[in-house]
Amino acid sequence: MINAEAEQSTLASRAGEVFRRYRDGQPEAMGELVAMLTPILWHTVRAQRLDKQSTEDVLQTTWLALVRSAESISDPRAVLQWLIVSARREAWRVMRTESRQTPYEIAEDAIQTPEAELPESVVLRGASDKLLWSHIAALPERCRTLLRVIAFADRPDYPELARSLGMPIGSIGPTRGRCLAKLRASLSADARWELR
Repeated sequence: MINAEAEQSTLASRAGEVFRRYRDGQPEAMGELVAMLTPILWHTVRAQRLDKQSTEDVLQTTWLALVRSAESISDPRAVLQWLIVSARREAWRVMRTESRQTPYEIAEDAIQTPEAELPESVVLRGASDKLLWSHIAALPERCRTLLRVIAFADRPDYPELARSLGMPIGSIGPTRGRCLAKLRASLSADARWELR
């Protein structure tokens, strides 16, 4: 069971507290919330294969929607989940509207996280991004979504991720491991990856 101190340190709780301050008449808190949550929203939207400009538009629309709907969110701690779901839906809407069929290539600005020793970080720093992303695209949707969100979160909030992704909290780590194993196996079987 998560104790009260640990709960306070979660991203959802921190975001909820900042959002509560915004609703209580501190408009500067919205800037803090934007700075705190934009990285995870950025990667959530980019996972839908939108380009940089479309991603920026989706994020702007999502933040404006939050400002308009601020009073309708009954529990401030739900703001992170609300934003993730809203950003994903807006990205889907944009994708349908634009009917994009172009392959996704990771842009240099899409990875702005500190160097880390996680397998995802090591792979993403490689020179074969196009090949890598074609293998990621072949993974099941659940794997693609989980890897994109969890790989770029500074301190993943597992309870909130579980709710947002519709997964039991205890299955996030094992699912992540299985997804990475599938990716490694797929890359190992590809001679082009071995020759890079």
